[in-house]
Amino acid sequence: MAISSDGKYLASGDRGKLILIWEAATCKYLYKFTGHRDAVSGLSFRKGTHQLYSASHDRSVKVWNVSENAYVETLFGHQDVITGLDSLSRERCVTSGGRDGSVRIWKIAEESQLVFLGHAGSIDCVQLINEEHIISGADDGSIALWGVTKKKPLALVKQAHGVHGDEGLEQPYWICSVAALLNSDVVATGSHDSKMRLWKCGEGFRSLEPLFEIPLIGFVNSLKFSTSGNFLVAGVGQEHRLGRWWRIKEARNGVYIIPLKKVGAQDSGQLQKS
Repeated sequence: MAISSDGKYLASGDRGKLILIWEAATCKYLYKFTGHRDAVSGLSFRKGTHQLYSASHDRSVKVWNVSENAYVETLFGHQDVITGLDSLSRERCVTSGGRDGSVRIWKIAEESQLVFLGHAGSIDCVQLINEEHIISGADDGSIALWGVTKKKPLALVKQAHGVHGDEGLEQPYWICSVAALLNSDVVATGSHDSKMRLWKCGEGFRSLEPLFEIPLIGFVNSLKFSTSGNFLVAGVGQEHRLGRWWRIKEARNGVYIIPLKKVGAQDSGQLQKS
């Protein structure tokens, strides 16, 4: 789902290939967009506008004008299902391309795309930190910090949530979700290791340093900071959002709201769990 920055429109996507548009204040159904040939996997409004970007397992990105109930264009490039999408104020969006191993920035006006490579596994989640930096996570257990002018990661943390399995057969915990506190140096990652982790981006966004962990059992399939940074919202399930590979029976499907607070007046963006 996505909501426009003025709070007027809510967009929802589903496995039935549809995008439904709602009046956000009343949840009144307005109309639907059709055109994707597979499940809709990501939605994002461009901030300050009613331009909507959608991503799908059909490997395409589509652009819509919601206020005019209009389709604009389709963008192609990914070689596998698109697993995540995000955008801010610029006329561009960022996507993660699953097993094609790429993060892509789509420059809508220029009709071009930038391709970023660095993970060894399927890239399952992506988020913009600001207009110049991106955080992504993959099923090889790594998280990567990117700058829009560099095609390789500025920082890469392997096995960010550790490993599991018998000795000699260890596998990294997959990164299921990432989130960024907008225009700050704080990011969060979710997996299925019973912990959410918060990280601080180092000077020049060239490193990722662990801040603290928050216990949470289950697959942390989605994460989002509140605008103020006072809360971190987590969507948790017994199974991974992209497939039914295994199940954590003791987990409870639900939405969890974790209060956060800033510590140190001089320490901008430094957070801790309340």
